Amino acid sequence: MEKENKVKDTASDDDDCWWWLVQKGTTAVFITVGLFALLVRVAVSLHPYSGAGNPPKFGDYEAQRHWMEITINLPIKEWYRNSSNNDLRYWGLDYPPLTAYQSFIHGLFLKFFHPDSVAPFASRGHESYLGKLLMRWTVLSSDALIFFPAALYFIIVYYNQSSRTRKSELAWHTAVLLLSPCLILIDHGHFQYNCISLGFTIGAVAAILSGNDLVASVLYCLALNHKQMSAYFAPSFFSHLLGKCLRRKYPILEVSKLGLLVLGTFAAVWWPYLYSTQSILEVLSRLAPFERGIFEDYVANFWCASSILIKWKRLFTTESLKLLSLTATVITCLPSMVQQIKSPSKRGFLYALLNSSFSFYLFSFQVHEKSILLPLLPATLLAVEEPFIFRWFTQFAMLSMFPLICRDNLVVPYLALLALFVLIMNAPGQHRVRESNYLGSATMFLILCCYFVLHIVYLTMHPPEKYPFLFEAIIMNLCFSQFVLVTLGCNIKQWLLNRPAKLEETEKKQI
Repeated sequence: MEKENKVKDTASDDDDCWWWLVQKGTTAVFITVGLFALLVRVAVSLHPYSGAGNPPKFGDYEAQRHWMEITINLPIKEWYRNSSNNDLRYWGLDYPPLTAYQSFIHGLFLKFFHPDSVAPFASRGHESYLGKLLMRWTVLSSDALIFFPAALYFIIVYYNQSSRTRKSELAWHTAVLLLSPCLILIDHGHFQYNCISLGFTIGAVAAILSGNDLVASVLYCLALNHKQMSAYFAPSFFSHLLGKCLRRKYPILEVSKLGLLVLGTFAAVWWPYLYSTQSILEVLSRLAPFERGIFEDYVANFWCASSILIKWKRLFTTESLKLLSLTATVITCLPSMVQQIKSPSKRGFLYALLNSSFSFYLFSFQVHEKSILLPLLPATLLAVEEPFIFRWFTQFAMLSMFPLICRDNLVVPYLALLALFVLIMNAPGQHRVRESNYLGSATMFLILCCYFVLHIVYLTMHPPEKYPFLFEAIIMNLCFSQFVLVTLGCNIKQWLLNRPAKLEETEKKQI
């Protein structure tokens, strides 16, 4: 039997299109896939960006450039303070201090090669060829220096586990991590630096999987101090680490060590603003834009989807909506947190990351289309465990961003990356998901037909004058329905992780 199994494994490896590359080693795999991923990023960056040629405020590209202008021309204490030199109404800094430091470093880079692109006031709306080229290089370098090494760290840790027997999956998993279509479109098309906060998060996850909880705490704190949206992962990190601490010999000491390290990391990042309470509040007030309302654009979350029937903004005050969203987010996070506190495990932690980030995306206050990148990250980390969920979720994550991508004139790279994603998902030698249930297969086929038809309709037809955002509303509700199903399924899967252990205990007792 053992010989037969070995023959079958060898045969499956020979049929695997990745096997020839895996034989060269992890380093060769990562360099090969990484170079191709960088090439794809460069190709996408040749297309337009958010707000290109659209005065007076332009878009996210101008926001990032303006932050570089502010940070290199003003003292650090004035970066978050409204003044004649820093009009916060014009793209004022609204991310934590680590983003400001990143803007300062990139601003020095731009000032050295092209001072006009960050000149005080005169550079507003600056769109020269060299300025745009340098800005694109700052994102590419951030990816290469933070996201790529973090992805490599995760791959090494994940495939060093004894449970990972099929090493041929390594190359495929590397490809789906480095060629995530949504992340590439937002960072290298639309223009942002999500690769930094997500890179720190991947590093923190890899550290958890390798048992380095202290390193994980520092890396996650850096992610949280780069983008406050990284709080989407806070419940999973907290519950998993607490669950582990409670099972050790000195739980209070273990919790204290982690707590002190977290406080120390925050103190180091926030040090320039700790000189007064007012200075701290100035920064904090920029991180929570409650005045914008519970949602702005058409986002595939609960508040926006249900607003078709319930006019939340008209019926409730901002204070009431803050309380409602907080309550809903906490309640939907709790099952995942309880499971990790009761039975912390590496696999359960990955599911918890997905479930907690989905709770925030679906129910928290002021969610953007780009926030789908956060639940998409743990789904990608779980791609080998859950290939169907990863594929299905990624497709609808892309659709949820499609109206934003169209506004940025990024339809060509969108379609190209969607095609590349389909090719990777259908590469020979990878998991195949076969639906034995005819009704289930028919339903999925119908949903996918709607998926492709919506793309064509949005690009070729005009909505009725009475309902100018009809197509956006249909896209939003379809995506929301699929995200809810994925969330429910993954919460159930996380709780079922305890089931085999209980069955074994029952069998032992019966014996």
